[in-house]
Amino acid sequence: MLLNAEQSTLVLVDLQKRLMPAISHGDSVLAESVRLARIAKLLNVPVIATEQIPEKLGHNDDDISTLADQTVTKIHFDACGGGLVDAMPNDRKQVIIGGCETHVCMLQTALSLLAAGFGVWVVENATGSRHDNDRDAALERLQQAGATIVTVEMVAFEWMQHCEHPRFRDVQKLIK
Repeated sequence: MLLNAEQSTLVLVDLQKRLMPAISHGDSVLAESVRLARIAKLLNVPVIATEQIPEKLGHNDDDISTLADQTVTKIHFDACGGGLVDAMPNDRKQVIIGGCETHVCMLQTALSLLAAGFGVWVVENATGSRHDNDRDAALERLQQAGATIVTVEMVAFEWMQHCEHPRFRDVQKLIK
């Protein structure tokens, strides 16, 4: 199934300032997440961010905070237990998800979204954990559970559908 921008919501999990330095390839994960959020904004896809106990882990990266339409603060590892489902737009059943830590908060959130009836696409190059093997195991588990593993560029081009999309050149600038 192809992604559709009008049916999609982007969820970015716990891209927090104090957590990111501990994430393997954290700079790249953050850069890809920001790029994806910018593309989402160009294509009118809602962006929801989450923050795990921000009083201890700090708030999200400034770019993520600016690009998010709303931020769900949580104590549960699973953002659905912290109110994410209530924050989701009612008419959008495709969830594109990335963030940290892939094998904890992002994994549990994605599994709960699947259980709640959403289609879930996990953006491989916008996810990270402290250890690569934890991240890889989480991606494999998510795929076995029914999530689709994608990349930022796959999402962008599926959202646009064709090269005559009115925002094609703007998105292409972010991809190059």
